[in-house]
Amino acid sequence: MKGICILGATGSIGVSTLDVVARHPELYNVVALTANTNIEDLFQQCLVHHPEFVVVVDTDKALQMQEQISSSPVPDIKVLSGSDALEQVAILDNVDSVMAAIVGAAGLLPTLAAAKAGKNVLLANKEALVMSGAIFMQVIAESGAQLLPIDSEHNAIFQCMPHGYQSGMRASTARRILLTASGGPFREMPLEQLQHVTPAQAVAHPNWDMGKKISVDSATMMNKGLELIEACLLFNMPSEKIQVVIHPQSVIHSMVDYVDGTVLAQMGNPDMRIPIAHAMAWPDRFASGAEPLNIFDVQRLDFATPDLRRFPCLRLAYEAIDAGGIMPAVLNAANEIAVAAFLDGQIRFTGIPQVIERCLENFSADEADSLQTILRVDQQARDISNQIIQEING
Repeated sequence: MKGICILGATGSIGVSTLDVVARHPELYNVVALTANTNIEDLFQQCLVHHPEFVVVVDTDKALQMQEQISSSPVPDIKVLSGSDALEQVAILDNVDSVMAAIVGAAGLLPTLAAAKAGKNVLLANKEALVMSGAIFMQVIAESGAQLLPIDSEHNAIFQCMPHGYQSGMRASTARRILLTASGGPFREMPLEQLQHVTPAQAVAHPNWDMGKKISVDSATMMNKGLELIEACLLFNMPSEKIQVVIHPQSVIHSMVDYVDGTVLAQMGNPDMRIPIAHAMAWPDRFASGAEPLNIFDVQRLDFATPDLRRFPCLRLAYEAIDAGGIMPAVLNAANEIAVAAFLDGQIRFTGIPQVIERCLENFSADEADSLQTILRVDQQARDISNQIIQEING
């Protein structure tokens, strides 16, 4: 049996991962589960999956969790607290695979720790790779860790790459990546109406069930921008070789265009259990629990180029990866602050790209030469973004 640690167990990816694990109890053993504050769902997961460790980042919530565990049918589960404990459980000797599903920059350090420890890193946290870029990929190469992408698009690309492909390689026979995007809920909304979009509208994704932050990122297409940056790193491809394609049905999850004219596409229903099961079983396959794709129900597949006037966040992502250095980390930090401000009602939907662009203007493409540099720049970008939001409201 393989031991698995799930960073971000109560989020949508974590829940889907546990669903897949439950279908294969003879293959996977849950060693550790983590959450930030959601101890209600985490406790129920403990009752079902009996991990050895749980981590609750919030100290007060961790104390409450300890009380619940102590008087439960699973009193032997060890409860840890604090962000350092995330790294601790990610490198446990009996952990073979780490599902990196913590949303945002908070997932960087534990994911990097898992990579340094040579674990199978199932990467659902795109921000970790966007922030640390070449440093992350170098750690993967030096440690011998296996990096398996979980985002449906990157997992699709990985599946369409040549036999024996490893993340970080350049596939010489692949000349282009076609990165698909649903276009989110506002791909046809008149541009002048975008400024009136509410948080409730923005989190109502037409195809996928995701958390609030990722849903807003999908609506602005920053999610696709971050995936573009991630694809450049995962597949060692320049940005000009990666074409974002609007595909509203979310049936083709991405494609690889080869030098001989062949285009390979990975298709399936929009269910995250499919890429999760692929990564967990790799290089084999096992059942995910997802419904089989019925192409007769789909009937048609539509494709369009994205309008960068409608989706300025995508333009900013291209500019950030082309500039290189610290700029992707700045982009990510500014976006996290801007999205949080939008969800809190502090700025308009159209204010999200405005905050990000103004923040980027405060930085030059200095080399991202160390983890300390990246973390320092991340904090600076957050501080500047908060200042910009105050100015907007002032």
